[in-house]
Amino acid sequence: MPPKSQTKPKVKGSPLNTAYLLGYNAVSTALWGLVLSGVVSTAATNGVTNGAVYAQNENFCRLTQSLAILEVVHSLSGIVRAPLLTTLMQVASRLLLVWGIAYNFPQTTKNSPAYSSMLVAWSVTEVVRYSYFVFVLAGTGVPALWTWLRYNTFLVLYPVGVASETWLVYKAIGPASKINEVYGYVLYGILATYVPGFYMLFTYMLKQRRRIMRGSNEKKKL
Repeated sequence: MPPKSQTKPKVKGSPLNTAYLLGYNAVSTALWGLVLSGVVSTAATNGVTNGAVYAQNENFCRLTQSLAILEVVHSLSGIVRAPLLTTLMQVASRLLLVWGIAYNFPQTTKNSPAYSSMLVAWSVTEVVRYSYFVFVLAGTGVPALWTWLRYNTFLVLYPVGVASETWLVYKAIGPASKINEVYGYVLYGILATYVPGFYMLFTYMLKQRRRIMRGSNEKKKL
């Protein structure tokens, strides 16, 4: 579920850690930029209901998202002071969609417009987030536009992403239940977690937005 709740990478340790994280965030920015351009170009040429977006982008998106497992490693190893449980939940929810749903149930995913809208929401969010971290880690200062994007785009992208994700999970329940009834019940349980999860993360981001935007406005007045 976008967006990620961490506001900035709190780096621990040596300059080597900073250099590594700078590289990680730069590579992640580029990869998600490729996902975004691939989805948009495919959708513009072929539409979003004939399976073209899935066929041309699913594998690359799945591998790109899988790279986020490193964020759990970063938290676990102490390279960054990010909360492990929150990071694990956020990464796991994405992996569920790319591996558990899209990869395993292409029959309910490939022709759904929700797949395209989910990838657009994810990729725009991640391009902004990772590039924001690049600015922070590089020590050059974050451009005002990037701060605005970081703390405002989620107002639209988060609901779009969550709506798309829940629809894809819901559509997969039927075929999942045919494989094993327990599988279907698990997906129903996962859907139930989206309601409190959406409320908690969205309200958290609203608080962060108010704090950051208030600080930006105060700087402008000085």
